[in-house]
Formats: sequence, C-alpha cells, structure tokens
Amino acid sequence: MASRVLANLLVAGGSALVRAASRAYRQALVNAQRTGVANEASKGGASASTGMFGGGRVMQLGEAREVLGVTETATYEEVHARFERLFESNEKNGGSFYLQSKIYRARERLDGEYDEEAVRATLEAAEARREARRAEAEAEAKAEAKVEVEAEAEATTRRVKEGEGEA
Repeated sequence: MASRVLANLLVAGGSALVRAASRAYRQALVNAQRTGVANEASKGGASASTGMFGGGRVMQLGEAREVLGVTETATYEEVHARFERLFESNEKNGGSFYLQSKIYRARERLDGEYDEEAVRATLEAAEARREARRAEAEAEAKAEAKVEVEAEAEATTRRVKEGEGEA
C-alpha cells in the first residue's frame, strides 16, 4: 500500500515538473520573440554566431559618442580625456563591469574615427601621465615612511636619554 502511494507521488511530482519546464520553455520563446532575439538568431546574427553573450555586436558611432558624452566635433584628446575621467570615476566607486565595458567599447569604437597618429600620441601621453602619478604616489609613500622612521628614531632617542637621567 505504501509503495503504491509513493509511486503515485513520484509520478504526480514528475508530471508537474515536466509541465512546469515546458511552460517555462514556452514563456522563454515568447520573451525571445518580443525582444527580437529569435529573429536575430534565425538570421545568423550575433546571438547565433557568438553564443549567449552576443559578443560580435559592434557599437554604433552615435551610441559611442552618447556613452562618452562627446559631440561629433570633439577632438580625440577630448574623447580620451572624457574616457579617462569616466573610466577612473567608475573604477574608484567600485562601479559595474557593464559600465566599464560600455565606456571602454565606446572609446575603442571612436578610436577608429580619428587619425592613427593622433590616437597613438594621446595614448602614449596618457600612459606617461599614469606613470608620473604612480611615481608621485610612490615618492609620497617613501616620504611618509621616512617621516615615520625619523619620528620613531626621535622617540627612541628621547626614551634613551630619559633612561640615562634616571640612572
């Protein structure tokens, strides 16, 4: 008797699971059709060729300018300065990977619109600025360490002199 009840429970549970899975699959298809993913996949678009993340899509020029907040007349130096500011501020605030990716892809897309030599010169100058900031921070840390060592040496000298005065 107990085995019959157990078997009925297993069959009922299994059929409920199958119904729920098929309902979820149908809903996923409806959602995909609403967003156009199904059409893109059937046409051999980015989703079909690059997997679930759609990594093959190239950002449009207008979208790249909008992400960085620059106009069509902006120089590459302005674009790069805006990129640096947005990228670093998002990084400092523990920002999202999605935003970092958008900002980076926007700069990458706009790189192709400017003279290669200007891009290279700007990137080299930015790297030099980053290196200078690193060196400045390192020098500042060394100076702070030196001040701490001098303060500790002074405190030790004072303790030694106080110890000699008592003896």
